[in-house]
Parts: sequence; structure tokens; C-alpha cells
Amino acid sequence: MNMFKWHEEAKKQWDERAEFWNKSSEDMWERGSRKTILPFLASYIPIGSEMIDLGCGDGYGSWKLAQSGYRVVGIDLSYEMVEKARIRGENEQLRFIQGDLTHLPFDDEAFSGAMAINSLEWTEEPLKALNEMKRVIKRGHYLCVGLLGPTAGPRANSYQRLYGKSVICNTMMPWEFEKLAQENGWELVDGKGVYKKEVDEEAVSGLPTELKQALTFMWLFMLRKR
Repeated sequence: MNMFKWHEEAKKQWDERAEFWNKSSEDMWERGSRKTILPFLASYIPIGSEMIDLGCGDGYGSWKLAQSGYRVVGIDLSYEMVEKARIRGENEQLRFIQGDLTHLPFDDEAFSGAMAINSLEWTEEPLKALNEMKRVIKRGHYLCVGLLGPTAGPRANSYQRLYGKSVICNTMMPWEFEKLAQENGWELVDGKGVYKKEVDEEAVSGLPTELKQALTFMWLFMLRKR
């Protein structure tokens, strides 16, 4: 009998990765793969909005949102991640809680905007998590999703499923997530690719969206709740 419990195993593995992640997060947000996320987000979600960072990790992205003038709640499954986020500091603009993206502890339409960066792939039921996100965001407001693309190294976390082993990474292609979102109450407003340094972005710019996505380390979606 398979006794694998996704929720418990995911929490355990991310607790174990918290120290490593914490050492890398500033560089990712300031100079690496996540540096374009907040400018993209700010072009749709007004400064001062009540935001939720869904799968906030060690909270660096949440902290940057708060520094920019948003009011932010960061939530993550990992206790160790949340503790590291709190060390950076909580205040009237920023707080952190531990919680599950498939059972968000918030009222309906509690937030004016949200981001979920590389977090939906790590849920057992992505649609359930996406529906929870829809529930807590106000109608007509925005969710920025960052989904790992085909060239992202973390795909190694899902490979073992081909041997019949249980894994906590729910591999999705950008086109799959886009279709899932559009079929479940979201309007696709915009998209943007994040590429590895070997990719010439000028050369990519003229390609159809599906070919751009095929080369991405991460694809950013801007979704609006219908």
C-alpha cells in the first residue's frame, strides 16, 4: 500500500531546503531569474494594494513588495521558511503565516492582488490551489503566476515519477496551466518569459508564444479573475 502523504512530505522537504533557499533568494530577486517579476506585477496591480504572496518561501519577494508600498501577507507550507521570513522583519505592511495553498485561511475576496511564483507546481492538486486563489482574490483583480518552464533545473524533482516513485513536484507545461486557468474562471491578460543567459531574447521576440514558452526557465502569467 502506498502510504505517501504529499502534504507532509512537501513540508518536510521544503523545511530541509530552507537554509539553502535563504542563501540564494536575495540574488534571485535582485539579479537572477526573479528580477523582472515585480516590475511586471506593478504594471497591473497598483501600489498600496492588499497582496498575498502564495508560497512565499523565505519571504524575500514579499519583503520587496512591502518595500514598494504594497500591504502583504506571505504564506508558505514550510515552517522553517516562514521562520526565516519573520527574521527579516514583520510590520504593519508585512506579515507571514504558515499555511496550505489548497486550504487558505482567509475570507472570500480578501485581497486586491496576488502572486504565486514557482509554487503551484509544488501542490498535489494544482486546480484546487488555483480555485482557492480565485476565492480569496476580488473579482476583476489580478494574480501573477510564475511557472517553471521546460528548461528549468527543478524538473529533476519530478523525474523519479517515471520509476513509479512518489514525488512532490507536479510538472506542468505553460500551455497546460494556461488552459487550466482559462477553463476555471481566469482571463489571461499578459505573459512574459524568463530565459537562461544562453537565450538571445531579441531572437526569441519574434517567435509565436508556444515557441517562446518552450525555451523558458519560467513563464510569467498575468491573470484576471472573471
